[in-house]
Amino acid sequence: MKTSMGVTVFSVCLFAAACAAAPPVNPGGPGHLPPPAPTGFDNASNGVTDDATHQVDQGKFDEFEEISDGLGPLYNAQSCRECHQNPVSGGPSQVLELRVGHKGHDGVFENPEIPINGGAEVIKGRSLVNQRAIGPNGAFPTTDIQERVPDSENIRTFRISVNLLGDGFVEAVDDSTLIELSKKQCKETHGRICGLALYVPVVESPGTTRIGRFGWKDQHASLLSFAGDAYLNEMGITNALFPDEVTNLCNTVSEPNNKPEADGLADIDHFTRFVRATKAPARDARQAATPAARKGEALFARIGCETCHAPTLVTAATGTVVNGGKYAIPEALGNKSFHPYSDYLLHDVGTGDGIAIAMEEHYGKKMYQIKWKNLSLENHRSSAYKLRTAPLWGVRTHPMLMHDGASLTFREAILRHRGEASDVTRHFEQLSQADQQAIVEFLKSL
Repeated sequence: MKTSMGVTVFSVCLFAAACAAAPPVNPGGPGHLPPPAPTGFDNASNGVTDDATHQVDQGKFDEFEEISDGLGPLYNAQSCRECHQNPVSGGPSQVLELRVGHKGHDGVFENPEIPINGGAEVIKGRSLVNQRAIGPNGAFPTTDIQERVPDSENIRTFRISVNLLGDGFVEAVDDSTLIELSKKQCKETHGRICGLALYVPVVESPGTTRIGRFGWKDQHASLLSFAGDAYLNEMGITNALFPDEVTNLCNTVSEPNNKPEADGLADIDHFTRFVRATKAPARDARQAATPAARKGEALFARIGCETCHAPTLVTAATGTVVNGGKYAIPEALGNKSFHPYSDYLLHDVGTGDGIAIAMEEHYGKKMYQIKWKNLSLENHRSSAYKLRTAPLWGVRTHPMLMHDGASLTFREAILRHRGEASDVTRHFEQLSQADQQAIVEFLKSL
């Protein structure tokens, strides 16, 4: 409905691939790390903007959309904050989104076909099933557009909304760092653990790709792309990057001309700048200082969890241009060390939901008309049973774990890890109960 430039991501929160230590690419050499990224749950800027500007951007992020603003016709939430607010705006939540599909005759995942309005229209090209709709409404009293899952779509999963705090630092990590992590894993584990560094389209720079790092399937590398995707698919609001409605039924708002507002920015620009300016999740310093947590941290590394849950990454130098030339890394984000406990790569740890990346949903209906450099459709299809290594920073604020929220304790989440993480899970099971609990105490400090 409304066309604006705007964001959120209502994806999900996993306690992902447990895996032997993979230190960050460190331009300063052994024993040296660049200045640390600022941390905290205080809604203050990390320095990308001043606090006043950050509050304006947060206001856009928190703002509830109404039908008159362009909400829907199909949607999951009325604001970015609705799915990203624990413990502050930009954090994760336990809000679940529904994704479905089926396997074709060749055994390859296919997106669902969802009939609406009594079968008068069929929604295709996306795996997401929106849980809310604005129709029927006063203007269209007999138009029923609520999506319902047909029996044919027998691959089904829920995914929890992901954390966005600190993602400006994640965006500022150079592709080469993630590629090097993948190579190092594969070499040191003799091929048992090999994270996939997936090249994905940068939607604001047609033809350009970059290593994905956002979303449960690493489907985006750019926060602006991520914002535009979520604004359309989670709130039903069209924007400059995603101008096509999911359905025109029950569309009660005429399309605006897609121009920025008086401040020169559209909604997704504000959303993106807000996320880029968020601080990284802070550790619980008191918990981290306990003997049990310190012991657990050493055991976490010793049994191999750090292979995938990399403790430290370093951002590219200030001024580095990324996202197809659309974004230069500012001083506040450049050459900073941060501690996400993730390699941001795709792994098969036995918990994959069987749902591959829906290309048109995440990159727009015209994505196949564009020649994207380094894009591998085969690698995208292979994402069906792979998930991004869940960043563990801030995991103590998540009462529901794994991508689907089905694990309610840290121990349950660890024991679900199989596939590439099988050896690490076995090492955990071989620990004494006291040592297993020490790892849990360490996780409670993150």
